[in-house]
Amino acid sequence: MAQSTPLDRTRRTQAQRRDESEQKLLRAAGDVIAERGVTAATFEAIGAQAGYSRGLATQKFGSKQGMIEALITHLHARQDAVLGERGVDAMPGLEALLTYVDLYLRDLSLKGEGRAYFMLLASAIADLSALRAAFAVSHERVERRLEAMVLRGQTEGAIRRDLDADAAALIVGSLLLGLSIQCLIDPDLDLEPIRTTSLATLRLSFAAVAPPEG
Repeated sequence: MAQSTPLDRTRRTQAQRRDESEQKLLRAAGDVIAERGVTAATFEAIGAQAGYSRGLATQKFGSKQGMIEALITHLHARQDAVLGERGVDAMPGLEALLTYVDLYLRDLSLKGEGRAYFMLLASAIADLSALRAAFAVSHERVERRLEAMVLRGQTEGAIRRDLDADAAALIVGSLLLGLSIQCLIDPDLDLEPIRTTSLATLRLSFAAVAPPEG
């Protein structure tokens, strides 16, 4: 068995430090935006929040668009980890779709990075910013994932075959996006009845109806 050298250990430590500093900067960016607004998210403020210099934030992200793209990637990775732990992609299509919605709404506290994401999205749309493209790519990724669940459910016979899979995915994604924005407007919104009603409605609307016996 090959032995690790001091140089290997040093490289791993350096890589770990780079990753740790980037994660801290992203969390700091989320906190600054969530607490003080989008315009307050300067590299100087983010660096100070993370305990680093402005220069490190600039070096890591290069530009505000670079920071936003990194934040989006980070949030997707975090979501992928949660879905992976629950084995969502291995579930039957309908159950995968409902579990995805369930997990999303259970976690929809919109604090820190999550709140920052939707504040940035709202700002990009309001300002007709070029940053809208980064969010369009992010939402397309989610839509394709949901569409795959619908298609799998249709193949399995659990989801109605007369549904357009892409349209169904867009409807689910729009439901979650709308509730996320509503939580920004009304932070005290009681999501529990909304979660249970959403799951019941989606199951009723999407599930294939078994033909009557006899």
